[in-house]
Amino acid sequence: MLPSVRSFSLLIFSLFFFSLAFASESDHKYQLDDLVTLWVNKVGPYNNPQETYNYYSLPFCQPSGNAAHKWGGLGEVLGGNELIDSQIKVEFQKNVDKSPICDLELDAEKVKQFKHAIENTYWFEFFMGFVGELRPDKNNDNNKQMIYTHKIINVKYNGDQIIHVNLTQDNPKPLEVGKKLDMVYSVKWTLTNITFARRFDVYLDYPFFEHQIHWFSIFNSFMMVIFLTGLVSMILMRTLRNDYAKYAREDDDLETLVTLSQLLFIYVFFLLMERDVSEESGWKLIHGDVFRSPRNLVILSAVVGTGAQLVMLVLLVILLAIIGMLYIGRGAIVTTFIVCYALTSFISGYVSGGLYSRNGGKTWIKSMILTASLFPFMCFGIGFILNTIAIFYGSLAAIPFGTMVVVFIIWAFISFPLALLGTVVGRNWSGAPNNPCRVKTIPRPIPEKKWYLTPSVVSLMGGLLPFGSIFIEMYFVFTSFWNYKVYYVYGFMLLVFLILIIVTICVTIVGTYFLLNAENYHWQWTSFFSAASTAVYVYLYSIYYYYVKTKMSGFFQTSFYFGYTLMFCLGLGILCGAVGYLGSTLFVRRIYRNIKCD
Repeated sequence: MLPSVRSFSLLIFSLFFFSLAFASESDHKYQLDDLVTLWVNKVGPYNNPQETYNYYSLPFCQPSGNAAHKWGGLGEVLGGNELIDSQIKVEFQKNVDKSPICDLELDAEKVKQFKHAIENTYWFEFFMGFVGELRPDKNNDNNKQMIYTHKIINVKYNGDQIIHVNLTQDNPKPLEVGKKLDMVYSVKWTLTNITFARRFDVYLDYPFFEHQIHWFSIFNSFMMVIFLTGLVSMILMRTLRNDYAKYAREDDDLETLVTLSQLLFIYVFFLLMERDVSEESGWKLIHGDVFRSPRNLVILSAVVGTGAQLVMLVLLVILLAIIGMLYIGRGAIVTTFIVCYALTSFISGYVSGGLYSRNGGKTWIKSMILTASLFPFMCFGIGFILNTIAIFYGSLAAIPFGTMVVVFIIWAFISFPLALLGTVVGRNWSGAPNNPCRVKTIPRPIPEKKWYLTPSVVSLMGGLLPFGSIFIEMYFVFTSFWNYKVYYVYGFMLLVFLILIIVTICVTIVGTYFLLNAENYHWQWTSFFSAASTAVYVYLYSIYYYYVKTKMSGFFQTSFYFGYTLMFCLGLGILCGAVGYLGSTLFVRRIYRNIKCD
């Protein structure tokens, strides 16, 4: 019996999953009358994408004997797929007209299960059609549950390859205890000129993902990049004016770079600095403290190293998705992400080890272990809680023990050693201190400033513009993940990701400059949190999306939605924080190279 989940809809959908687009395991090709295996997959409430169960959790016609099971790759298993041979006879190019599946005898328990499924919009993944419906009952005010007894499998083929499979159903019968239902199926083959390489196009929603608003959001974000790069250029010209004195046309060039409204906004920003360019600026007064080792250096090194790895990981996965069309393969994106994460662990160790050593860190083994395990173990902690919930509900979303062992082995024997190697290389190749200014023995007192120049406010406000640059794309990503749409516009994602990186760097540099002008030299963690706060706004948006854009319900789906979103936002926060910190580091080192340090 499936756990009870409240529903908002009236229909029940079904899906039959055909292995490799209903094709041969080896070469996707068939000869006339070759047997084609019909696999059934999972079932669950349509509005709750993660709440899925074994197909035969409902009392459909059971296959005789031990039906073959098929487990896919790592990504498929993590996605909760379990393929079972339906043992329904389907032969290549051979039409079938109402061949029996079984005689389904309805007892009280089976009727109860089917009614529960119909009322809670149960679906079957991939190819959808009506399995049951609610019809008004003339004898009372309640609705009558109907179940379809005739499955019509429509198959399109081109030569010896299957292109598209669809399932429709008819002949609904009422659910009544003691009644026997004749469950039958038909198969109709239709020739098509669509090539096998284009078989997946039918599942791509071009009007949705290539809507005008999607293009407009890219253009809007690009204009934000121009504005912010102009702003950072002005800050650099103010701080490095002696270096740029030979360029007499600098003011004219800037006016051609940004619009009048942007210049006005820049002017408002500079009013907050409260200093004239000819005066000794506040940031110059703290040159003896600005390169002081940050607090909690071990943690900062670990998150910055992990964030640098995530930047390269996301870029690599997006490029592979563009080149290899990974969205076609079931679970291919997840598998690619896990493997690439393990292989890019050298980057996290290298960045973390170099940063920790340059700031005088001594316990480098502790730093290395934290860098290698921080993000994986945070994901593991969230996943463990969600897996416990899935096991309690008996859902296919529960990760099998064997899969968990495989993931752990990948981390222990690939990711961890590479992180260790990266740490050693980073300590020896880029770990020597090379600060432009000597750190004074006694820390300089930090004067009190207005509220908008405090690190907490700078950190909180720093994520607004980066979030604004990805806001529209977040809608498309969330919709594809939670509403059964195939995300395929990875070119858009690449552009948005690059824009996010640039905007994050620029905004963090501006925030760091404000902080230094306020004579506050604790810029390291502020720059990290200023960029990482983007993830806070994304999580707040996810709350809005859940209650306004979806019809999800029940403890199971709610926990999975916010659990997965938290995992995503943690990664996004670490990624953006590392980008912001590294960008601010380059900026701070650049401006202090141009002053005379005592």
